[in-house]
Amino acid sequence: MFEKLVKIICDYVEVEPENVHRDSRFMEDLGFTSFDYMSMLGELEDTFDVEIDQQQAADIRTVGEAVSYLETLV
Repeated sequence: MFEKLVKIICDYVEVEPENVHRDSRFMEDLGFTSFDYMSMLGELEDTFDVEIDQQQAADIRTVGEAVSYLETLV
């Protein structure tokens, strides 16, 4: 799950996979804009065949939190 998420993250922002860690913050560390983040959520829904709750997604700050949340959905 983590590795798949890292690949998707690298499609949205200019960061090398080895620089993405579980404690990396989407906005502050990886350079996501709100638009990038929302677009990525849509791709995650398609990739993992899940429905992401927008309210809960707004509380996700790190890659690790995203992985944990996705694991509860699949």
